[in-house]
Amino acid sequence: MQSIPDVKSESKKDFEFNFNHRLPAGSDEPEAIERFWYENVYQGDRVKQLTIRSGLIGMLIGGIMSLSNLYVGLKTGWGMGVTITACVLAFAIFKALQFVARARIFELVLRGPVLGRILAGLRDEFTVLENNAMQSAASAAGYMASAGLISSVPALMMLTGQRLSALQLGMWVGSLSFLGVVFAIPMKRNMVNIEQLRFPSGIATATTLKNMHLAGGDSIKQAQALGLAGVAGAILAWLRDGTVTWMKGFNIPPEIDFPGKILGTPLTSLTIQGESSLLLLGGGAIMGMRITLSMMVGAIAYFVLGAPWLIAHGILPAGGGYRNLVQWSMWPGASIMLTSGLLIFFLQWRTLVRAFSGLAQMLKPRATAMASDDPLSRIEVPGSWFVLAFVLLGALCVWLEKSYFQIPVWMGLLSIVLAFFLSIVASRATGETDITPISAMGQLTQLSFGALSPGHVSTNLMTAGATAGISSHTADLLTDLKSGYLLGANPRQQFWAQFLGIVAGAFFCVPVFNLLVPSVSAIGTERFPAPSAQVYAGVAKLLSHGFEALPPSAITAMIVAGSVGIGLALAEAYFPRAARWLPSPIGLGIALVVPFSNSLMMFLGALAAWVFSRINARASERYVIPVASGVIAGESLMGIVTAILAATGNLH
Repeated sequence: MQSIPDVKSESKKDFEFNFNHRLPAGSDEPEAIERFWYENVYQGDRVKQLTIRSGLIGMLIGGIMSLSNLYVGLKTGWGMGVTITACVLAFAIFKALQFVARARIFELVLRGPVLGRILAGLRDEFTVLENNAMQSAASAAGYMASAGLISSVPALMMLTGQRLSALQLGMWVGSLSFLGVVFAIPMKRNMVNIEQLRFPSGIATATTLKNMHLAGGDSIKQAQALGLAGVAGAILAWLRDGTVTWMKGFNIPPEIDFPGKILGTPLTSLTIQGESSLLLLGGGAIMGMRITLSMMVGAIAYFVLGAPWLIAHGILPAGGGYRNLVQWSMWPGASIMLTSGLLIFFLQWRTLVRAFSGLAQMLKPRATAMASDDPLSRIEVPGSWFVLAFVLLGALCVWLEKSYFQIPVWMGLLSIVLAFFLSIVASRATGETDITPISAMGQLTQLSFGALSPGHVSTNLMTAGATAGISSHTADLLTDLKSGYLLGANPRQQFWAQFLGIVAGAFFCVPVFNLLVPSVSAIGTERFPAPSAQVYAGVAKLLSHGFEALPPSAITAMIVAGSVGIGLALAEAYFPRAARWLPSPIGLGIALVVPFSNSLMMFLGALAAWVFSRINARASERYVIPVASGVIAGESLMGIVTAILAATGNLH
């Protein structure tokens, strides 16, 4: 049985957490488990949770972080964790506001009944459950890019040229995200309350919240480190990209060129160069040594060894260049990620069995749930909401698939039903391993609809995007609900917080996506390699045109890369102790669809973090993630600002 905290008091002085509080022996019936939690842990009726201030700050922080994840996703195919960073930021913001609100000079300068009520509200303690509700909204907004903005949507542009308007794009990603939240309703009581799956990120968030609201010292320092790193990232991005007239001569060059040639091709034409980017260094620090070292191995194998030979033998165009290089390497890159991802997914067959074996229990109303004495009936999201929302949002998604992408209605219905079942699998995988197999979900859907509707690119792309987006938000809400369960929160209020976050994420992300990607020419460039979109597009093209449309050398490379992916996946599964020493197939695959410079900078960032951890492990544990997240957020947000200025004619 998963341990749960003993949390009863609203007073901070008496607010003691104990994550080792367990059920009495023999209390293993679902009703007994839920009643024990309600009587010993639940405190949602005594402590403020989803308030106006927690909802607004969650929407704001999440919306800003969604922009950062969109930018980073288009650049590296990776996304940042949102929840813990949002918790630390919100805690620091409210501590600062509380200090200001309690200052008498503030009262003397700003008077009036409205301001008085605002000041009184700011003086109140920002509770741990308010912060938990805030992070639910922030995470829903922060993961908005996973609803297709870095994968299926740009892939559709690459293959068909179709571009969705802001309204169409907002309706598409919003409806998928809302449906993903709704899909979590029947899963929550079974996976979180009864089975008590770990959801490790949820436990980490609850632990962070506990520590902050009991001590707070380290969290303030972490927030300061994150803020300073964000300023540094923003300044570097402005010095590099802010090409206003008065800055001529002061700009930092975007690339750091290396002299020399390989088989007659300049290193710069092979993308073998450095980059003036703290974002990539920060991304590498978060990814870790195994992924980034694997990226370096893949980058050296292709850009240093393979590409010059292919150019010298006339297989690739003379002169190189990123676009020409990636048009060939995307095939082995997609192959290694596809084969390894799907094989790892199917090797987790026990997870699949458990996911579907629990379906009947998940959908079956409990006797106590129908009884008037069930205390959870007023705080859990009722099953009737799931049925109604499933019908309405499912119908909306099917209509959007038909209207926007000409997907037949029966296929649209099938895609929503398939998305529900795959969301169960993705959520269980997240609960057991903390890894949400979004790529595997999307690629499995692509293969399924590629067989059902051969030759129709839009069908296999957008049904895959729907599955990935829905699964992502289902797993995200269940992870948040795990945090709330440990802290004694009201799950219904977290449900509404996620809805607020989705609105904020769509509001922030959609217009910025159209700004960053004004046309298909912006995708697959050195600025935005869009690795996830490259893989989606490659699979869709292969399913539509078959292997005969590829050059023979690319087919050979796909077979070799696919075999490597299978071998590494099998080695990880059957020799888990050796897994840390094996190359990551995902890292190898990403290296083949991003410039060499990206892999180099990420590896250097991971190396710096690893060295720092060996010098001062305690400081590394406290500050590497906040500093890395800060430089990523600062540089990506300034990158968006410069894009806005350029679009309005204020940059030259």
